[in-house]
Amino acid sequence: MYKLILVDDEQDVREGLLEQIDWKGHGFEVIATAENGREACELVEKHQPDVIVTDIQMPFMDGLQLAEWVRLHAPTAKIIILTGFDEFEYAQRAIKLHIDEYVLKPFSAGELVDVLLKVKSRIESEIADKENLQVLQDHYKRSLPLLRELFLISLISRRLPQTEITEKSRLYDLDLSGEGYMAAVISIDRLHGNHWSGPADSSNGISLRSSGNRQLQLFAVLNIAEEIMGRKGSGLVFMHQDHIVLLSVRRGQESEQFTRNVLNGLDEIRVSVEKYLKLTVTIGAGTEFREAENTYISYESACGALNYRFVLGNNRIILIDDVESGRADLLRFDDLKEQALIRTLKVGTSAELAELMDSLFTDLEPVAVSVQDYQVYLLEILTVILKVTREAGIGIESVFGAASNPVAEVYRLNNLPEVKQWFTYACNTLIRLISSRRETGYSKLVEEAKAFMREHFSDSDLSIAKVCSHLHISAGYFSSIFKKEMKMTFVGYLMQLRMEEAKELLRATDLKAFEIAEKTGFSDSNYFSYCFRKTFNITPKEYRNSSRGG
Repeated sequence: MYKLILVDDEQDVREGLLEQIDWKGHGFEVIATAENGREACELVEKHQPDVIVTDIQMPFMDGLQLAEWVRLHAPTAKIIILTGFDEFEYAQRAIKLHIDEYVLKPFSAGELVDVLLKVKSRIESEIADKENLQVLQDHYKRSLPLLRELFLISLISRRLPQTEITEKSRLYDLDLSGEGYMAAVISIDRLHGNHWSGPADSSNGISLRSSGNRQLQLFAVLNIAEEIMGRKGSGLVFMHQDHIVLLSVRRGQESEQFTRNVLNGLDEIRVSVEKYLKLTVTIGAGTEFREAENTYISYESACGALNYRFVLGNNRIILIDDVESGRADLLRFDDLKEQALIRTLKVGTSAELAELMDSLFTDLEPVAVSVQDYQVYLLEILTVILKVTREAGIGIESVFGAASNPVAEVYRLNNLPEVKQWFTYACNTLIRLISSRRETGYSKLVEEAKAFMREHFSDSDLSIAKVCSHLHISAGYFSSIFKKEMKMTFVGYLMQLRMEEAKELLRATDLKAFEIAEKTGFSDSNYFSYCFRKTFNITPKEYRNSSRGG
């Protein structure tokens, strides 16, 4: 059933169409009717209809002005214009507004039904196109290689939650289940200038080495790496930032044997590239990690190993554990963790904070590090908390207690559960304080807006944009706050102000209706009378007489 709004200034026309047409039988539900464009705007905003049937000539806002507003605020709605022969110039203007259908006056109910069914068919066709499962599946299959590559790039670029890794591996048909994960990076060697460090090309064929086409060379190396890794069934190969990345997964092997097998495979790639492509490559191999979410650290260590080519030379495999200490530093409070903590402190919940704290402190548990490394990690977390506290204008003592020195506390605490509890308590306190200040700020903002509206409601041009300009905030932000605090829209509250003032002026003065309209912000006295009757179900004149006992 498609939602429909009927707009016409003639009551008998609206009632006639409602009675003569079997709306539900044709798949439509008339959710509202309106007498003019202004009233229709409010109804469209409230109900978000699928179809709007509107006359052109109406008071306060005509059908084309309504259509223009609808195209901005409800762009997917279909618009049917009711127009006469003498209004053809309106129809010409309507072409620019992409009106969906026209019904020429005078028309019968059957003619309108025919047009409605055409529009209904168009809506159903659009829905069918979007829901066509086969089309979506075909598009998904075509996009799958790119989606896989983007996922793998994200896996080596930052820490992903295990739940996301598991879900996306399933979606993209990737097997990342295993007991260990190790990344390697292949880089094509260059010498200074335009010469390659590989052997001279004695073949008579086309030489990749001399072609200078970097992307073609990378693609050729990628093909060799894919063929060898695919044969060994030990990992995934993809391109990233002018390098070839290999991600090996340990399954059913001891760690040392796994590393030897990976290095053997990498050396086979290196030898094959030199033999078949007449190029040389240097390969950096990272540290193995037991958790898939730490793959990004293995990748970073592989890139670190690759940097040693400037010391050790090209055309070789460099294992990071051979050139560095062999202990990967998992105590990394990186940008991703920092942004997650900031977001949680500002707009998060206690449950989200608990999940984040679990993540931050889980990183500490399996790592044997020095006390100094441990304390630096905690100080980095504390720095973010202090920064957010200061930016929120909250005193440190409100978060950590009047007698507490948070930096000294970090050095004093040395028990993980105790430290985690201390941080969690402080962060929960900060979240509550920020939330309380935000709610107070909302109330203050709305009160300022109401005061401004009470002072300026007689201005016929008073709008939400003017109020927001006065408050120096955006209209979208203000609109949601106002509705949340007042349980009504800005337009509704402004109308309420104007109507209450109009009642007082009618009761206490002898001002004429057009004068009261002007004093209450209506540039059109007829529209004022219409709104008054709509609000109180009585005309201004009738109200004045009744309030004075007349």
